[in-house]
Amino acid sequence: MTKARDLANIITGGFTADDIPNLDAAKITSGSIASARLGNIDLTNLSASNLTSGTIPDARVSASAVSQHATSFDDNKIVNDISTLALRQASNENKTAYNTNSQSVDVFQDNTGIDTTTNAIISSNEYVSSGEPTNIGDTSNLNLLLHFDNNHTDSSGNNYSPQTVGGSIGYDSSTKKFGSHSAGFDGSNDYLLYNQGDGGAWFGSGDWAYDFWYYPNANANNSTYRRILGGHQTQDSSNYHQMGYYGTTARIHTYNDVINTTQSLSSGWNHILVQRADNVMKIWFNGTLDNQTVSTSKNFNTNNDFGLGWDGTGNGKLYGFIDEFRLCKFAPTKTTGDLLYTGNTTSNFTPPTVPYQLDTISATGNFTGTTITAPSSVSEMGAIITYQDNAGTNALNTDIVLQLSANGGSNYSTATLTALPDFSTGIKMAKVNDLAVTAGTQLKYKISFANQSSGSKEARIRGVSLQY
Repeated sequence: MTKARDLANIITGGFTADDIPNLDAAKITSGSIASARLGNIDLTNLSASNLTSGTIPDARVSASAVSQHATSFDDNKIVNDISTLALRQASNENKTAYNTNSQSVDVFQDNTGIDTTTNAIISSNEYVSSGEPTNIGDTSNLNLLLHFDNNHTDSSGNNYSPQTVGGSIGYDSSTKKFGSHSAGFDGSNDYLLYNQGDGGAWFGSGDWAYDFWYYPNANANNSTYRRILGGHQTQDSSNYHQMGYYGTTARIHTYNDVINTTQSLSSGWNHILVQRADNVMKIWFNGTLDNQTVSTSKNFNTNNDFGLGWDGTGNGKLYGFIDEFRLCKFAPTKTTGDLLYTGNTTSNFTPPTVPYQLDTISATGNFTGTTITAPSSVSEMGAIITYQDNAGTNALNTDIVLQLSANGGSNYSTATLTALPDFSTGIKMAKVNDLAVTAGTQLKYKISFANQSSGSKEARIRGVSLQY
């Protein structure tokens, strides 16, 4: 630095960058550097120990600078545990569908939590499966169901097998009400006998009912009593019951009580319903209640054998055809499609136009949950389902498919379900978390079945807990 330059600097009161190119930092012992002069200073190797006061603006701290030092927290395990506990509590307490501000729970105690079904059965045994529902109504007390489609196979699920007595029962393909055949009786001592050990113990005390179709053939006459059904061997005071007809006039026996009906059988097919409810026995012909009833506490058949086409004394004298025979230990609750009543009813009904059918499995089907209104817009949803392999092994996301929607089902997102440990013995569990959905507040789920087949692959959905 020249003396002239030194003097100039003194006079002007400042230095230029060229004046101090090699100034040692140790020489700067007082004063401060204006913030505007720090822009080009390299702070790469600045020691953290030199930052002893002040704060760093948020804008100067990157997200990665924070996240690399923070342990991430996944609350899905807690959410899934809460959902599982909710399903457990709902099952234990037989609760119907309900929802909170962040969860809905349904274990199918009834159908209140289900919106639509397509080829799906909502069972009274608390599950939903793929198939067509029964047209019988309550099947829990169904004891015997005979279609007589070229055999006397019991379709009730009890698999009762009668003894054919007096020859062979003919199965007629030309005279039938439903299906392929009816059971034909030619009056030559042939009948179907359900022995005490294979049938008598079904009934016991209480209400009972049976209904069937009967077609008297040309050999029926007015002079001989023809028993369609016999429920006794000896006329004991607690069990004796049979029904039959003289020509076109029907009769019911209950030990020493006889009901001679006022309605006549037609020459074609006749629907007959006999029922004891509330200690009153009645008979309906073709849906119309006959005006003859009798108060009786007689059981249908506790101790003795019972047979179709049997007169109760070891003879089969029936002429005609029987089709679609159904027997219940207690008259089940009246439901849609059911013909049997509880209580001392006098109602008439329309006889069935199709054969009785238990639940049948369909290859595909689906059902949706009722729409739930969320407290705020939702863009991610989760769910836990419990399910049962009633037959075969159902593959998640193939045989059982879950879809979620937050806009009332206008758009569904398909979940990838992941298996969880079993919910209970025989009941499996699967989950999906944080599934992206079209944002909205109208929440629904849809479960679809595929590749279902009776006896080989049958899925039953036992519960759904929706998370939002």
